Amino acid sequence: MTRPRLALVPGEPAGVGPELCVRAAWRACDADLVAIGDREALRQAADAIALPIAFADAQEPQVPPGTLRLIEFPHAHVPAFGAPDPRNARSIVDALLHAATGCREGRFDGLVTGPVHKAAINAGGVPYTGTTELLADEADCDVVMMLANPQLRVALATTHLPLRAVADAVTAPVLERVLRILDTALRRDFGLQAPRIAVLGLNPHAGEDGHLGFEERAIIAPLLARLRAGGLTLDGPLPADTAFLPTRLADVDAVLAMYHDQGLPVLKYSGFESAVNLTLGLPYPRVAVDHGTALALAGSGHADPSSLFCAIDQCAALARHRRAAA
Repeated sequence: MTRPRLALVPGEPAGVGPELCVRAAWRACDADLVAIGDREALRQAADAIALPIAFADAQEPQVPPGTLRLIEFPHAHVPAFGAPDPRNARSIVDALLHAATGCREGRFDGLVTGPVHKAAINAGGVPYTGTTELLADEADCDVVMMLANPQLRVALATTHLPLRAVADAVTAPVLERVLRILDTALRRDFGLQAPRIAVLGLNPHAGEDGHLGFEERAIIAPLLARLRAGGLTLDGPLPADTAFLPTRLADVDAVLAMYHDQGLPVLKYSGFESAVNLTLGLPYPRVAVDHGTALALAGSGHADPSSLFCAIDQCAALARHRRAAA
């Protein structure tokens, strides 16, 4: 099987994304990387961290260490480290869209993305709620956010919602869609023949038989029973305060949390440096770093590249599973 060909988008040029991509160019990995971004931003980052970088044509079959294949999307202005420039909003988003189109059309086997600065993109006149939403719209499909590290996988039924809006968003149709996408992804992308998913309750103690909330008895439990009858392997609804005990997780392939801060603090505590963010449901693998632009660290040489390295390795593995399942 040939090496997966992965699109690598650095993200916000004033953040740590470009320098992490420079470090990735020097790291041996079992994939061919094609950076999609601004040459000068990458060169500036390389100079700042005193690590040489060279560039090659995107179609170059082999490149030496320290060389990035590059499809250039020039920024309007290469900013100083730590100071995002809204004038770059269009080029940052266009790089992501070019990579996404390339994945859908088969020019790339997967997409790895660095962190972006949402406020700067919106300030630049480009409406932007997040890369996950951008890619879902581009592919016209439903998606699920899942974060993972070597110890744990946590998918989210709802993502970036205020806590007071979460209960209204936890409906049977939403949960069924999320669970079906999650189950399909675990089978196709991770090669699991019969994945077991632990589903958390919404309320403390999973509602405690209705005394602490009705959603478990009225919505979650009936849906899980119906999906089990259809062949999915689901545990729950489980109290979130004990669901992450090692004995509970021993035979679990993924956990579905009802909201962002119900599951992600546990995952990040268990291994933040090696955590990555996956978008399930796209017609191609997409893996992102599990951290932000880290503007205060940009250009200092102190940014930890572990999450990007893990994202590259995870995306390459998913691409291979997809090929094998095709």
